Amino acid sequence: MTRTTRQRVLFLCTGNSARSQMAEGILRHFAGDRFEVFSAGTRPVGLNPNAVTAMAEIGISIAGSRSKSVDEFAGQRFDYVFTVCDNAKESCPIFPGGGRRLHQSFDDPAAAPADQQLGVFRKVRDQIADRLQEFLRSES
Repeated sequence: MTRTTRQRVLFLCTGNSARSQMAEGILRHFAGDRFEVFSAGTRPVGLNPNAVTAMAEIGISIAGSRSKSVDEFAGQRFDYVFTVCDNAKESCPIFPGGGRRLHQSFDDPAAAPADQQLGVFRKVRDQIADRLQEFLRSES
């Protein structure tokens, strides 16, 4: 009898408030049966309400999520560590187990002017979804 274990994926950004949270929710939605998915930040600041709204619009709830520090995952093994902003890429710790490090920087939607933020959150959400679809195609 063969036991299949899911591959572990960690998404990292600075605040773990938007981009990494959305990526975690999207990958879990698309392929949660194949991957054990987590997200964290180098300096967590709390979940951004616009991220929750943008994700809910596509039927994915991240409302129960919380910002986590990358320190919570120290010593754990990951098959993939995705950095979704340049700052996280530069300060990403080394994780044991020889997992692949992947990087794609996405604009920080929280940095947009207040009256444009939700639109930027939607755009970044869709860019992340497209990138993760590419990842899934390459891994199948």
